[in-house]
Amino acid sequence: MSNGVHKVLVLGVGNMGRSHALAYHKLDGFEIVGLCSPSIHERSELPGELSGYPKFTDFDKALAETKPDVVSVNTYPDSHADFCRKAFDAGCHVFTEKPLATTVDDAQQIVDMAKAANKKLVIGYILRVHPAWMEFIRLAQGLGKPLVMRMNLNQQSSGDPWTWHRNLMQSLTPIVDCGVHYVDVMCQMTGARPVKVHGIGAKLSDETKVQNYGHLHVEFDDGSVGWYEAGWGPMMSETAFFVKDVVGPKGSVSIVVPQEGQEHASSDDIDSHVKTNAILCHSSEIDENNKFVNEDEWINMADEPGHQELCDREQEYLLKAINEDVDLTEHTQNGVDSLRIVIAAQESIDTGEIVRLN
Repeated sequence: MSNGVHKVLVLGVGNMGRSHALAYHKLDGFEIVGLCSPSIHERSELPGELSGYPKFTDFDKALAETKPDVVSVNTYPDSHADFCRKAFDAGCHVFTEKPLATTVDDAQQIVDMAKAANKKLVIGYILRVHPAWMEFIRLAQGLGKPLVMRMNLNQQSSGDPWTWHRNLMQSLTPIVDCGVHYVDVMCQMTGARPVKVHGIGAKLSDETKVQNYGHLHVEFDDGSVGWYEAGWGPMMSETAFFVKDVVGPKGSVSIVVPQEGQEHASSDDIDSHVKTNAILCHSSEIDENNKFVNEDEWINMADEPGHQELCDREQEYLLKAINEDVDLTEHTQNGVDSLRIVIAAQESIDTGEIVRLN
């Protein structure tokens, strides 16, 4: 680092890697010293802003030549742990896309390495920097206990998104890859310990290595329960593909999309995954005639940030963590805990048994 600017090596320039690279490009506290991908010289879709940076096909060579302060890992999930280990061994801070690893043991090892090296580790939980989701979680925390949490994100994908999904499913199922976001939200809402996980799944395509549909149930030690559903592929329905709904004794809060007059967003549109449009708040309070005391409240989120701005915010958080020595103990442990839940769900699918968490 020189003059307060952190040198960044960006590993992976696919959907998320490009977005994070654009964030580093525009933020004053970072300087990109290299973009790395095995196929980077064949990629014609890199934005013009990124065209002038040094390009590498080999990570070890890039790491040795650029000597970065920060490594940004945006590759397929089964490679995250190995790249993080190499980055910490080289004395770098790390940003890594979720999930942190594909096993709980690897994830915990990476967290422990970051602590031992006294380096920052930020995991790409994009919903943690999303103002509407932060408000959704805050409102859910006021509904009393127990909570009933219902969430899904199904994606009817074709063309490039289906290719991307098939590649992701060489290593992980949808409920593991995307599920970490939503069980992380559930853990924040309840503030409780997950104790039991049950999963079911189905393989709906001959083109995938693993089940391209899955459904998990999780129980918490405060009595709260939640389910999450995810399916990817050209066969998926776009009916009720986006459900984000929480119920408690005091009422319910829901993310509702789309609203009247708004265009329907395709379920494989990455921007639609973070769009909320509106939050609907319902109070369960009734009077002596069993009539509701309060009308439902709509919170309009029409001016919320888009996908690129959220990626910018993630990297602003990384910059803050480095410059202000933010304690990331809770952040990183949450990354391990959310992975533990979705890995347990996959174990349940594979064994047909309920998994109890210690």
